[in-house]
Amino acid sequence: MNFVSNEKLCIVGAAGMIGSSMLQSAIIMNLTPNICIYDPYAPALEGVAEEMYHCGFEGLNLTFTSDIEEALRGSSYILSSGGAARQAGMTREDLLRGNAEIAKQFGLNVKDYCPEVKHVVIIFNPADITGLIFMLYSGLKAHQVSTLAALDSTRLRSALAQHFDISPDKVTNCRTYGGHGEQMAVFASTAMVDGKPLESLIGTDKLTHDQWTILKQKVVQGGKNIIDLRGRSSFQSPAYLSVLMIAAAMGSIPFTLPVGSYLNTPDYHHIFMAMETEINQSGIVLHHLKGTDEELQSLNDSYKHLCHMRDELIELNIIPAISDWKKLNPNV
Repeated sequence: MNFVSNEKLCIVGAAGMIGSSMLQSAIIMNLTPNICIYDPYAPALEGVAEEMYHCGFEGLNLTFTSDIEEALRGSSYILSSGGAARQAGMTREDLLRGNAEIAKQFGLNVKDYCPEVKHVVIIFNPADITGLIFMLYSGLKAHQVSTLAALDSTRLRSALAQHFDISPDKVTNCRTYGGHGEQMAVFASTAMVDGKPLESLIGTDKLTHDQWTILKQKVVQGGKNIIDLRGRSSFQSPAYLSVLMIAAAMGSIPFTLPVGSYLNTPDYHHIFMAMETEINQSGIVLHHLKGTDEELQSLNDSYKHLCHMRDELIELNIIPAISDWKKLNPNV
């Protein structure tokens, strides 16, 4: 059996739907034979492990524990969906307070039990904020921590394919940036539809301006739509994409969709949000982002929204003032 890596992968929140789906995807994709799953709810966690044992996978060394220290010790890679799930009627931002505390404690746990971890993917909402909190308290470097934002770009791809009634394979380079939430910036200038620039189709009878506005809103409300249809938040799509992200960090195919990452640039200060990125074995690599003036303004609006949420965390004493961040994490 050939695996991408032999190093330990820890999946946090594995008793949940996202966590258990991540586990199955990681096993099927042969990421590593050494996987440990963690969840504080021991009976359900054991049930997930039993399900995987019953699949009859070969070469798998799967362990499970409700002891976070045992789970994290020796982990080189971590996938964490260990926050509260979004419920009907909730926005991602509604999860801010509770999941912020979870992210803080998780960061402290990683700092204590596996400071040598190579890459961590955080996917519980609001992901940009939980990723920032986790990175600050874990002591990790910016290129070692990513959050799931690619789901918005794949939702744009899907919406365009449905609108034009073509295979999703014919819709390429879809991009959303900024926050993974109601204020995300949906770009048109990057995308191609069946070989044609999306921008050239907007405002025609193939995609009127009104239709484009509705389509963008469908992308922004993609998670809400899943809740309305299934009665629960998304789990299969975030699970699969997050496994692709950690696989890239392990040395598999680079992940080239936008991911949430820490920024402190001339334009964007001390924030976590989706930009033009690549994940490879070196971690997150930032690339130059291009867009129209209108698109860049929407990105700036998303950035301001995230800054407001970050500042709320400071007021709540969940994270210190920005001037004290280096005391908390010298790598910031």
